[in-house]
Amino acid sequence: MGQTEEEIRNPRTGQRMRFRQTADETEGALLQIESVNPPTGVAEPEHVHPNQESRAEVIAGTLCFVVEGQERRLGPGEAITIPAGTPHYFVNDGTDDAVSIQEFRPALRTADFFKTLFELAEQGKLDKRGMPSLLTLALLGPRFADEIRAVSPPWPVQRLAFAVLAPVARIRGYAAA
Repeated sequence: MGQTEEEIRNPRTGQRMRFRQTADETEGALLQIESVNPPTGVAEPEHVHPNQESRAEVIAGTLCFVVEGQERRLGPGEAITIPAGTPHYFVNDGTDDAVSIQEFRPALRTADFFKTLFELAEQGKLDKRGMPSLLTLALLGPRFADEIRAVSPPWPVQRLAFAVLAPVARIRGYAAA
C-alpha cells in the first residue's frame, strides 16, 4: 500500500475515493484507488481511457459494468480488466454501498482528473448526473484527453466543439475547477 491515503468525496454522487498508490509513488506506472459508490442507480457516462488499462476488484457490494455493450455484474472477490480504448461504464444499481479497488495503468493524470471533478461537485457545478456544464467540459476535455474521453460524440467532433467553446468559456469566466 502506498503512503498517500488522501481521500476525496463527491457530494453530488456520494462517491468517495481514497488514493492508495499514486503516480509519484509508482514512477507513473500505477494509480490505485479505493472507491466507495453508494447505490444511486445512476450510471456514469460511457467513456474510454485511450491510453490506460483499467481494472476494478469489488470488495463489498456489487457493481454492474457494461463493457463494449456487454453487461457483467461483479460481487466481492470478482475483478474486471478493461483494455485501453475500450468503451465502458459502471453503476451501483444494488442496495448497498459498493467498495472496490480501481487501478489505472499507467497512472497518467487520472488522480488530478478525479480531484478536479470532485472539486467541481463541491462547488455545485455538476448536474444531477454528475456532469459539468458544456462550457466547463470544453476546458476539461482537452486537459484530460489522455486519461478519459466520452464515447459520444466521436472524439474528432468533441475536439472541434472544445476548440470553439473553450475561448467562450474563458471569456465568460469558466474554469476547469
